[in-house]
Amino acid sequence: MRYFSGFSLEGEEALFSAYLDSNDYTVAGFSYGAQLAFEYAYKSSRRIDRLILLSPAFFQTQKPSFIRTQLRYFDANKEAYVKQFLENVAYPASTPLEHYLNVGTKETLEALLSYVWEKEKIEVLQKRGITIEVFIGDEDKIIDSKEAITFFKTCTTLYTVKNTGHLLEQKS
Repeated sequence: MRYFSGFSLEGEEALFSAYLDSNDYTVAGFSYGAQLAFEYAYKSSRRIDRLILLSPAFFQTQKPSFIRTQLRYFDANKEAYVKQFLENVAYPASTPLEHYLNVGTKETLEALLSYVWEKEKIEVLQKRGITIEVFIGDEDKIIDSKEAITFFKTCTTLYTVKNTGHLLEQKS
């Protein structure tokens, strides 16, 4: 399996073992990593049977001012921004994420906030025989889960994970 990590994280795929498949023909990613996994699958000529998108970073329905504000906060105090970000990623669970911390850059943050999911690209992957599975927690504090669910339910196999946030874990 090829796995792509989320923003400011690395090695966190262990947290998603219940959702992942170690098959050689599976590509997966979490949050920002879901965007990277999707683009990898789209551009790849390798055989891919299954694409697993865990809490895909979905901000295309946000106003431009939201993106500017996030980038301004990141610039002003990266340490405080990342601390709050990790707390929001873990919510409603209290999973410590410091072990997986690999602080991202402003450029990476801007790329993930500006990314647009395109249904046409999803259709191309499906025509290539790739099964696309999306997992979204209904209490996500990072993305607007209702907007993401509305988008992905029309074009992928969508699983809404009840009482979970971005990490797809329930309160511990």
